[in-house]
Amino acid sequence: MKQKGFTFEKLKFASFDFTCCEGCQLQLANRESTLPDFLGLLDIRNFREISSERHDDYDIAFVEGSISRSDEVTRLQAIRKQAKILVAFGTCACFGGVNSLKNRFAEGQPAAEVYPGMQVESLPVRKISDVVTVDFSIPGCPVAKEEVERIVVSLVTGSLIALPKYPVCMECKARLNTCLFDLGEICLGPITRAGCDAVCTTGKTACLGCRGPAEDINMPAFLELVKERGLKEEDLREKLAFHNAFEAVAANET
Repeated sequence: MKQKGFTFEKLKFASFDFTCCEGCQLQLANRESTLPDFLGLLDIRNFREISSERHDDYDIAFVEGSISRSDEVTRLQAIRKQAKILVAFGTCACFGGVNSLKNRFAEGQPAAEVYPGMQVESLPVRKISDVVTVDFSIPGCPVAKEEVERIVVSLVTGSLIALPKYPVCMECKARLNTCLFDLGEICLGPITRAGCDAVCTTGKTACLGCRGPAEDINMPAFLELVKERGLKEEDLREKLAFHNAFEAVAANET
């Protein structure tokens, strides 16, 4: 494929879903304004939301969702064996996501409550990197369409791939939003990796940290901020645990 004097080969691309809502994949499929150009970079081998065709030869695999059953482990390992590059796609894949809330309960209890009288296999929820090696992670619940498209272009052209290192607070301030701490809410924006364009906080909804920790965060200062504002530590713990994205940080600091 040629574009303005630059030659590149289409990526043999596959997208797979595990325990998830498939919202991250739909983010790409629903982006009609840029979808033709985006798909022009890719040779779609497996992507249920876009095509009914199924092929097992692919170079890069985007994996959405967490792992919660033994058959998912087997399928994920087969995908990893085939893919040259495996990308954890979305918060569930990167951290376990909201599905990890199931781990608070005794094994089998949630399934028994939802499906009484049925035998439903269910394992403790794990993120993708707990099962196989992950080459790159794109967090977000859901992912940011523009960011994913930029990363795919980088993969096609062999360019440097990077996520923002700074926190959501930077994007929030750039949009001149009122700080939610000033409105009496705990917001994880000061410690969460940017890249979402502060979409939640712009809508006056506190950040729940779906993109995981920003680099070099000052967790002690953040905890002191929560304390100074007279906000409840219990509420903070609940927010930190919601997506399971701050598991290691929360264990060390709270």
